[in-house]
Amino acid sequence: MSKNLAQPLMQPLKTVVVIGYVWPEPNSSAAGSRMLQLITFFKQRAQRVIFASPAQLSEHRADLKQMDIEEHSIALNCSSFDDWISQIQPDLVLFDRFMMEEQFGWRVEQCCPKSLRLLDTEDLHSLREARHLQLKKAITNNLEINNHYNNIEQLYPLMAGMDIAQREIASIYRCDLTLMISEFEMQLLQQQFNIPASLLMHLPFMLEIDTLQQTVSYAVREHFVTIGNCRHAPNWDSILWLKQSIWPKIRKLMPSAQMHVYGAYPSKKVTDLNNPAQGFYIKGWAEDAMQVLSAARICLAPLRFGAGIKGKFTDAMLCSTPSVTTSLGAESMHGDHSWPGIIENTSDEIAAGAVALYQSETLWQQAADSGAQILSHRYNKIVLHQQLDAVIAAIQPHLTQHRLNNFTGMMLRHHQHKSTKYMAQWIAAKHQNNGQD
Repeated sequence: MSKNLAQPLMQPLKTVVVIGYVWPEPNSSAAGSRMLQLITFFKQRAQRVIFASPAQLSEHRADLKQMDIEEHSIALNCSSFDDWISQIQPDLVLFDRFMMEEQFGWRVEQCCPKSLRLLDTEDLHSLREARHLQLKKAITNNLEINNHYNNIEQLYPLMAGMDIAQREIASIYRCDLTLMISEFEMQLLQQQFNIPASLLMHLPFMLEIDTLQQTVSYAVREHFVTIGNCRHAPNWDSILWLKQSIWPKIRKLMPSAQMHVYGAYPSKKVTDLNNPAQGFYIKGWAEDAMQVLSAARICLAPLRFGAGIKGKFTDAMLCSTPSVTTSLGAESMHGDHSWPGIIENTSDEIAAGAVALYQSETLWQQAADSGAQILSHRYNKIVLHQQLDAVIAAIQPHLTQHRLNNFTGMMLRHHQHKSTKYMAQWIAAKHQNNGQD
């Protein structure tokens, strides 16, 4: 870390373009918060930052204009993007998830060959999909659900033949640098997929740790809470497992216990789980997630599959709220530090651990204190900004050589981007002809 911090800062940037999969919603998902963190970083270092997306404007999106970030809607498979990006000639383009690099990466390379191309994976989508398939298989065959599919050597053969993995790994190779939020995923990519370390950077959430929420005492807090975008499959599975298996065990040990479930975009299958008689409340959208977490005694989020790291747990740490989760939920989040709460992997153990933590002020305070240590050592925005500065600064003056060193990336850009390019041009021509008809 100290070696990176000693390196020179990046060259000044005139224009940065961020191509978003969706418009960022920091109050709906960790991905939205992550994107705002990156936008803030580049806003501090560039004269102009533009956020562009082909997605529809969303209900809970951030007000980027208030942050002096320009907004621009772009179209898929349309040469209008080429005209637009050619005029701008950005110094750096950040792709939000590999799908955006697939769609627009070849266009950026063609129109702005000198632009530094970064990819933010958010989390490794192919890893999440592989784990989801394993979970479904275990459930279908009535097998005990455990974390055997967290083993790197066992994950590779599951992922290697998947279309989504091949697409995602190819996208990483085609970019100059990929930002990885999880150490586990860094290890998986380097050890099993043989991706050079020079193409990857571990960059977790960049948080304002000096502005921790005022601690609400144990005595005045109450209830269990979970929070997360209900459209996100790992969150929905967690809520369902909680309702069907874990919560009945907790209620048997604590008959007056209440579970409050918050999350954006709850569907009918989610709201149908609401059952006040069982102390299980579906609350829906939380306008202020930090206020919700600060008032709760425990954040209970037993995740059975997924990837990346979880914003709900860093938010809980910021609020000094202990968390109960699985080893997968805590993956790559706490390093050598004690988890700020309980990590268990069976419904019986999760229920027993959650109740013990809820009822013991001593255990609760120890867990709350652990969260502050983790934030300080792993998520300090100032330190992480300096590290990202240094990595980009090391690539900028040697971009041509950096790309020459990545022959696999050049080969993939030549072949796969040619097919993507011609398909996009065929679609655009078809649309044009239909319009003329």
